[in-house]
Amino acid sequence: MRAPELREQIQHHTDLYYLADEPEISDAEFDELVQELRTIEARWPDLLTPDSPTQRPGGGVASTFAPVTHVVPMLSLDNAFSLEDLVAWGVRVERIISDPMRFVTEPKMDGLAISLLYENGRLVRGATRGDGVTGEDVTANVRTIASLPKRLQGADPPAVLEVRGEVFMPLSSFKELNRRQGEAELRLFANPRNAAAGSLRQKDASITASRDLDLFCYQLGAKEGGPKLTTHEQTLQWLLDLGFPVNPEIRSFTDIGGVHDFCTRMLAQRHDLGYEIDGVVIKVDELAQRDELGFTSRAPRWAIAYKFPPEEKTTLLRGIFVSIGRTGRATPFAQLEPVFVGGSTVGLATLHNQDEVARKDVRPGDTVIVRKAGDVIPEVVGPVLAKRPKGLRKWKFPTKCPICGTPLVRPEGEANTRCVNFSCPEKVVQRINYFTGRAAMDIEGLGEERVRQFVAAGLLEDAGDIFSLTVDALLPLERIGQKSAENLVAGIEASKSRGLARVLIGLGIRHVGPSAAQALARELGSMDAIEAASEEELAAVDGVGPVIAASIVEWFADANNGPVLRKLRAAGVSLLGPPKADTSDVEQTFAGLTFVLTGGLDGYTRDEAAAEISARGGKVTSSVAKKTGYVVAGASPGSKLAKAEQLGVTILDEAGFVDLLEHGPPFDDPDPDE
Repeated sequence: MRAPELREQIQHHTDLYYLADEPEISDAEFDELVQELRTIEARWPDLLTPDSPTQRPGGGVASTFAPVTHVVPMLSLDNAFSLEDLVAWGVRVERIISDPMRFVTEPKMDGLAISLLYENGRLVRGATRGDGVTGEDVTANVRTIASLPKRLQGADPPAVLEVRGEVFMPLSSFKELNRRQGEAELRLFANPRNAAAGSLRQKDASITASRDLDLFCYQLGAKEGGPKLTTHEQTLQWLLDLGFPVNPEIRSFTDIGGVHDFCTRMLAQRHDLGYEIDGVVIKVDELAQRDELGFTSRAPRWAIAYKFPPEEKTTLLRGIFVSIGRTGRATPFAQLEPVFVGGSTVGLATLHNQDEVARKDVRPGDTVIVRKAGDVIPEVVGPVLAKRPKGLRKWKFPTKCPICGTPLVRPEGEANTRCVNFSCPEKVVQRINYFTGRAAMDIEGLGEERVRQFVAAGLLEDAGDIFSLTVDALLPLERIGQKSAENLVAGIEASKSRGLARVLIGLGIRHVGPSAAQALARELGSMDAIEAASEEELAAVDGVGPVIAASIVEWFADANNGPVLRKLRAAGVSLLGPPKADTSDVEQTFAGLTFVLTGGLDGYTRDEAAAEISARGGKVTSSVAKKTGYVVAGASPGSKLAKAEQLGVTILDEAGFVDLLEHGPPFDDPDPDE
């Protein structure tokens, strides 16, 4: 069915975007997947599930940093993709609010959302948005941002203040960073957003400090003390008075017409601001009106993001070539006459697959339309037929791998053509490179160029060989000194303790991204257990399902994958998941019950409360539905509390939760007629 397939695709690309900072598709393509899923769920409501990406904020939480539960959830925003969508949103909110409204508009920064917590005027924590409920503790890195106040201005700061903002990299800093990366023969960053996200997630804060990040603050999360605020404009002015940087381009309007004009102006000025933006955020100004409008399961009704349309330019298509990925997928790409589009100069662009080339009928020598959709990955939209030279021949997809010469194969029912030679040199390089990447084993200093060099030197045949590398073996190679060799070997040794989930990601099993890998490691506990599990047992793991389960079974059945596992075991790489709590003596009083947690608890962290529920056989989900058993509401609960009240779900405060843990849920009164 299309809906489950879309959910898996969306989760996969969400993990790549938020956890690995290495998106495979553009923002526009991702938005199209989400919109397709929304359309299906609206037409067939029975296909809607509580954990659908359309029902919760996007994002994810990496394991590199300590988890942080936000005081108030950091929700997503609904999107408007046209000015007509924007006007329609304005009509909807005006139907609910009878009094006159003001709207506040601000450039939509293309960076990384951040939560900043202050206690008695001092910065105590900085956390990424994560999945909206749980983020990553990046306090040490946030402190390196020069524009961020470490201590608030004024004599009487609030006892507690949480402020939301966007960390970004100015275009001048991005250009300088890529210049340094190029001189050091390191990988260039694709765009300022990825550079900012990667810089903020550095384990060494001194690297973050060298990246020249900046910040704009735009919203209050929570506060205890301080002045009574009634509008968003007042809030922004108060934040300025406290010393927070606020975007000077923010404006307010009394009607959607003014908002419309602002969006048009920002679209025209998007490359003149000194930083990347991908739209405009529009918010209702009056805080009381916001309370009246409320929230959906994933976003406030009182705000919307107008996304700029993808930019397009025309240029000459010099040639079409094919690259080979780690799975053997043969991807056609266009070599272009360099053109400035979407904020950067583009010389290469994707053509996706064989069918897309045929459908678009682009030919070397054509003048083509290039789109930098979502400011991420350039693509060729199609030819300008009026400018096509006479006699230009159609391009034909190659029949053999351009690297190893093996015949290319297109499996029945698939859009992609693949090189099926497991030992294809390019596939070997890409598999090893994926294994060493940040989302997997995170081996610093072992990027694609180094991997390519080591494969060519005969040192690596698969990822397992990484752990046999020695200083003596590396020293004869070009551009490898004693210190760099020692550092690399030390980094490889340190990566052995990354854990089972990271290894699973690195092995590149089809469909197994960070979320599925963590679920498998948590529930099955070891590589041996995963290998021994049946397809049905794997599919039963929450967060896996039948598609991923079948892919895992297929991977272990492939004899080509055996050697790398044997090498990992022999090298002492940890193939174990996190230790599971002993629940053998805990009565399973919550069996079959689903819980939702919202707000902060005094006696438990979010993870501790979830562990107590799981130990008793219960399940914690992120969305409230009719079948939810209990909603546990702590301090400053979010929109889930209102949803629970609307659906009539039982709501527990912390005392009620503790009582339920101790005594279990009450039994229903027996039917007197039975």
